[in-house]
Amino acid sequence: MTQKHEQIRTEVLAIVRRLAPEIDPARIVPDKPLRTQIDLDSMDWLNVLATIHEKLGVNIPETDYGKVVTLDGIVNYLAEKIPAAPEE
Repeated sequence: MTQKHEQIRTEVLAIVRRLAPEIDPARIVPDKPLRTQIDLDSMDWLNVLATIHEKLGVNIPETDYGKVVTLDGIVNYLAEKIPAAPEE
């Protein structure tokens, strides 16, 4: 996993923890549906996606919801959408 992917994963888990503080990120299985693992209803899930948009600047259109079902899916989707930081 690249540093970019790790940073995105950390940020996504922080967003999830803000909306579902009882969640232990260490127990999340990255390739299983995230919403069922953390028991979020559809409104809570939309809040996760809205917060991702707010914090990371990436809008996830409804047509792409199937790509962001798992933690790995979210991280990979965002990694494609977020520009790489310039090398120093």
